[in-house]
Amino acid sequence: MNIVLLSAEYPPLPGGVGDYTRNLGMALLQRGHAVTVLTGIADGADDRQPVRVVRLPLRQWDWRCWRVVRRALNDLKPDVLHLQYQTGAYGMHPAINFLPWRLRLEANRPRLVVTAHDLLPPYLFPKAGPLRDWVTRRLMRDVDAAVATNDEDEALLRRWGVGPGHHTLAMIPIGANIAVAPPPDWNRQVWRARLGIAPEMMLIAYFGLISRSKGVNTLIEALARLPETFRLLMIGGEATAPQDRMYAEEVQRQITALRLNERVTITGYCDEATVSAHLLAADLAALPFTDGASFRRGSLLAMLAHGVPTITTPGSASLCDQTHVVLTPPDDPAALAAAIERLAYDPVLRERLSAGGAALAGRFSWEVIARQHEELYHGLRNARG
Repeated sequence: MNIVLLSAEYPPLPGGVGDYTRNLGMALLQRGHAVTVLTGIADGADDRQPVRVVRLPLRQWDWRCWRVVRRALNDLKPDVLHLQYQTGAYGMHPAINFLPWRLRLEANRPRLVVTAHDLLPPYLFPKAGPLRDWVTRRLMRDVDAAVATNDEDEALLRRWGVGPGHHTLAMIPIGANIAVAPPPDWNRQVWRARLGIAPEMMLIAYFGLISRSKGVNTLIEALARLPETFRLLMIGGEATAPQDRMYAEEVQRQITALRLNERVTITGYCDEATVSAHLLAADLAALPFTDGASFRRGSLLAMLAHGVPTITTPGSASLCDQTHVVLTPPDDPAALAAAIERLAYDPVLRERLSAGGAALAGRFSWEVIARQHEELYHGLRNARG
C-alpha cells in the first residue's frame, strides 16, 4: 500500500510523537509498503533515511496547512493518510482538527486515519468551554478510523460515539521510542566515566522532554534529599511550547536554588544511539508523571525495554508494583527519594525490575504494531471497495 503519515513533530524536532512516527514508518516499510512522512520545516533536518520525508513549507499549523497538505496528497496519491494527533504538536491550533472534514470533500480521497496520542482540547479563544472538546470529537468522527493507544482513551472515544456506524475504532499500543542500540564501541564503564560518574556513584536517569506533567520538579527536590553520591542524568531537553519553555526555566532555577548544578546533567537533544547508551549506563530511572504512568508514554517503554529499574507513579498502565516498576505517589518528593534510596541499595530488587520490565516491553514490538496497522489499512480499503 501507499501510506502517508502526517506528523507535526519529526526528528530532529524533539518529541515522542515524532519518534513514534519514525519507528512506525520504518516498521511499515520493512513490511513492504511505500511510506512517506509529511511534516513541517525543521532547522538542521537530515532526511537521508529509508522512509521518505517530505517537508511541507510550514512552521505553524494554521489554516494554511489545508492547501499545503492537499497539494502534497495530489502528488503522492496515497491509499491511506494517517494523521498523528497530539494537540500541542500542532501549536494548539484547531486547523488540523478540521482537515479530515475538508479532505472528505475531495474525489478519490485516501482513507483517513488518526491516532490519538492525547485527547487534550486545542486552544480556540478565551472561555471557549465545551466547544474545545467538540473540536477534538469532530476530528475523531470525521476520519474513517481512529486509533487509541491505551484502554482509557479507547473507552473515552467510545463514549464520544467513535466506533459505531461507519467509523472504525482500533486499540493499537505504542512501542518503545528508542531501540536498544548504543554505538558499536559502547562500553558501560567508559561511558559512565565520560559522564563524570565515579564507581561509587549512583546514576539516576530521566528521559523525556521537560514539561510539567513529567513531575521533574518533584524529581529535583527528591535528589536534594539524597546523598551527594546520587547523580541525575536528564536525557532530553525542553519542549517547544511556550509554557514548557517557561517550566524548563523554572526547573533550572530550582536546580540552582538547591545547589544541585554539579549533580544534574541535562543533555539536550540526543540521537537515538546516544540515548540508548545513556539509558544502559544508568543504575535506575525515575519518571514521576503527575498524571500517572501510561502505555502512551514512549519514554516509559524505552526505560523498560533497556532493562533500567524504574520508579514511576500509579496510573492507567497495567504495571505491577515491585515486579515491573516501583510505584510512588505523584508530587511526593519524600516518597520518591525513599524509593530511589531503597532501589539503589537493593540489587536483588533492581535485577527483578530489570527482567520484569524488559519482558513487559517485549509485548510492544514494532513488528506487531506495524502488522496491526496493516490489518486496519487493508480493512478500510476493502470496505471502500
